[in-house]
Amino acid sequence: MKELLEYIAKSLVNNPDAVSVTEVQQDSERSITLELRVAREDMGKVIGRQGKIARTIRTIMKAAAVKENTRVQVEIVQ
Repeated sequence: MKELLEYIAKSLVNNPDAVSVTEVQQDSERSITLELRVAREDMGKVIGRQGKIARTIRTIMKAAAVKENTRVQVEIVQ
């Protein structure tokens, strides 16, 4: 899951070296939160106009999580 989010984010930004994804385990073992950090100047590219790209990234991650029988939340952290 972490690798997929990292791949998507690196494909979108100008500075792929600044992309980092941190996995935070939730209370339940089937639920995780992925924190995405990118360079300040790339935040707009990851979020998109009216949050469309961020919403699409979350949708892709939720679809991938269904295959692994888990729940995932994606947080874009500054």
